[in-house]
Amino acid sequence: MNYKYEIAKKINKITNVDTENITDYVEVPPNPEMGDFAFPCFKLAKDLKKAPPVIANEIKDKIVLDDIISKVEVVGGYINFFINKKSFVKSVLDEALGKGEEYGKSDLGKGKTIVIDYSSPNIAKPFHIGHLRTTVIGGSLYKIYKYLGYNVVGINHLGDWGMGVSKTIAGYEMWKNEYSFDENPINSILAIYVRFNKLEKEDSTIIEKARNVLIRLEKGEEEATRIWKWIIDISLENYKKVYDLLGSEFDSYNGEAFYNDKMDRVIKELEEKELLKDSEGAKVVEMPDNMPPCIIITSAGTTIYATRDLAALLYRIDNYNFSKALYVVGSEQALHFKQVFKTLELMGYEKYAKVCEHIPFGLILDENGEKIGSRKGGQLLTLEEILNESIEKSLEIIEEKNPTLENKEEVAKMVGVGAIIFNDLSNNRIKDEIFNWKELLNFNGETGPYLQYTYVRTRSILRNSNEVLENIDYDMLLDSEAIEVIRKLSEYPDIIKNAANKNEPSLISRHLIDLAQCFSRFYNEHHIMCDNIETKKARIALTKAVGDTIKSGLGLLGIKTPERM
Repeated sequence: MNYKYEIAKKINKITNVDTENITDYVEVPPNPEMGDFAFPCFKLAKDLKKAPPVIANEIKDKIVLDDIISKVEVVGGYINFFINKKSFVKSVLDEALGKGEEYGKSDLGKGKTIVIDYSSPNIAKPFHIGHLRTTVIGGSLYKIYKYLGYNVVGINHLGDWGMGVSKTIAGYEMWKNEYSFDENPINSILAIYVRFNKLEKEDSTIIEKARNVLIRLEKGEEEATRIWKWIIDISLENYKKVYDLLGSEFDSYNGEAFYNDKMDRVIKELEEKELLKDSEGAKVVEMPDNMPPCIIITSAGTTIYATRDLAALLYRIDNYNFSKALYVVGSEQALHFKQVFKTLELMGYEKYAKVCEHIPFGLILDENGEKIGSRKGGQLLTLEEILNESIEKSLEIIEEKNPTLENKEEVAKMVGVGAIIFNDLSNNRIKDEIFNWKELLNFNGETGPYLQYTYVRTRSILRNSNEVLENIDYDMLLDSEAIEVIRKLSEYPDIIKNAANKNEPSLISRHLIDLAQCFSRFYNEHHIMCDNIETKKARIALTKAVGDTIKSGLGLLGIKTPERM
């Protein structure tokens, strides 16, 4: 039962205000003593031309109590609704148990396409830890929108073009005999790139070799193209190791190079619509509101990131006809995306420009507040190293606490990788992530391992019970601890929708922690495997619903759940 909607219908009968709008405003009070749901009447003050407390009391006097609503109170401008606990417990658990691990799933997005651009590393470099956030946040949004019934297109817009890769190719042609490409070719390729940049500081003329490579690539010269494709293959092989660990999904790896032959359309349309202006030798689109102009062609006559992003947008409009396009990119790119989306609007694609959204996020910092980027000595710190270290640390904990566990290595992988992902998604994405080994692998803290352990505990109870969960007497779950767990279960479907609306996976993370902590209090206060058969069966049913929901939520974050640990 959608209690918010039922409450909204009652208010609609009294005020004639649209039910859907009222539903959106119904809240869950922070303290259960204040009611199960609350409606802020200041939302109606403008329409009804009355003070919120007056509206609240008028509505309260006309509300009819029934099997759904057992009590109504007014506090200031709020109406607090107390629901019938028996019908509430039955309604929530019937749905949660009926849907199992698919609880909260819906067809809300049926017929709509969401395009998500995320991860997008630059080729010729190992997968840097700096790309963790875009990969994990984007990966979670991909799963959340799919869970809500959207057609989701995950795009890995590889950085596979430009002077960076041209420098690497030029260096390779000069020094390839000095390096081994057998064991770890991506590291040798990176070493060549670093060497080229260092040499460039001493001899500025060497950049001409890279420019010449870029010209050869643009002309499709066979040898330069062969090396370029080889570097892409090696890079993707390295990245896919990380993607396999993280469970990342992509439907397209079309990178910058894919749009080389599609930028002429952008320039032509801008010229036809008289939007392209000369500015100090460059071609730009002027922006409103004192925003800097969007550069389309540089003074050197070359295209730029904005040109390629516009070409990509036009391609995605033609091929996906998206309802929403998300760009999961660091907050430092905010101006770039404002310019690109505004240019798209000025080009006449206002319908699509309105549904393009930049999804920014903060940095990854160590416990001292320093940006994480390299090991001592200046060597690049790769994400694969971080993930493997987390897996090793998890295995050490398992060896200490449960040395006879089967499939220890597989469980350690789930725990280690899950800890990294959860640490990234546990707080609002715009905040900087604090990376602390001791905290993120703490089985008693607000962490991924804690949630996995809670799930494992629920599965252990189910294995030991052998109960057939039918004809459950929900009157056995009216104690305050059980009601609080069920309240958290009832909120889960809305939490998923809110996570999509705000593009904020941390809403799910925080809710799962709250659910697990409520269940822990219930578990500590009430013996689940008690002598009373009806009570035991009801408590086991609640335990199953909690476990299924935790597994579902962790899955939406991209975290796997072991059955034993």
